[in-house]
Amino acid sequence: MMLLAIAALAFWFAGRAAAETATQYGRHACQRAGVVWLDQSVHLLSMRPRRGGDGWIGMERQYGFEYSINGDDRHAGRIVLHGRRLRSLMGPMPPQDALH
Repeated sequence: MMLLAIAALAFWFAGRAAAETATQYGRHACQRAGVVWLDQSVHLLSMRPRRGGDGWIGMERQYGFEYSINGDDRHAGRIVLHGRRLRSLMGPMPPQDALH
């Protein structure tokens, strides 16, 4: 019973750490693109075991967040993490002149 409780706590702490990492990526993407990061948070969309580039199986978590370009609109963004590593980020893009 104690091992099950320890495993559950480890899983919960890993999920919290991944959510904090996703929050940092979302905040940074919005700042870089010059848009407003709405609700100042991310929310878990899905979670599944997946093999990473290194061959090890880990949890892949997809987080959603919302941002606004002009204050009157809402757009959805998505962050995909494998463990705490960023696999993809779909959302606000920096202005074209910032890319060069």
